[in-house]
Amino acid sequence: MPTAKWKDTIIAQATDAEVVKVEGNTYFPMTSVHQEYLRESEKHTVCGWKGTASYYDIVVNGQANTDAAWTYPTPKDAAKEIVGFIAFWRGVEVSP
Repeated sequence: MPTAKWKDTIIAQATDAEVVKVEGNTYFPMTSVHQEYLRESEKHTVCGWKGTASYYDIVVNGQANTDAAWTYPTPKDAAKEIVGFIAFWRGVEVSP
């Protein structure tokens, strides 16, 4: 079962995660994420084939990992399978 951890804390765990093969990132359903560890960020980026990403900081025990998670709230048609999903980076360990 795919798991996302940071600072030895499980941030997300899901049986129905999506792997975007083009980039190799695992996207977790937002419903599988422990929301108490997410804090909205003001950062946004644009991907030519996925659309506009919104970012989150991950906060565990008062320590923040800035912009360590992202989601595409309204992805383009080419990435419609990740609507409602979130991915992680910047030191977040994602295991299969």
